[in-house]
Amino acid sequence: MSKKEKLIARLLSGPKDFTYDEMRTLLCYLGFEERSKGKTSGSRVEFAKDAYTILLHKPHPNNLLKPYQIRQIINELKTLKLI
Repeated sequence: MSKKEKLIARLLSGPKDFTYDEMRTLLCYLGFEERSKGKTSGSRVEFAKDAYTILLHKPHPNNLLKPYQIRQIINELKTLKLI
């Protein structure tokens, strides 16, 4: 099983300890490019692929994504038929 497949399986299991770094790695494997929304964007980050974008807030002070963010990413990747 490749690292990409392991990350997808981990994401779909709905873990409570999925990190932003893991999410960024997975989205990059799937062809997304991470972009900052500008100087005044704060913790908002955009992941873009072709004409589609996924907006996230970087978690802070720790690196763990919230359950609603994990559900959002799963739904959007299923909509795009990437998982």
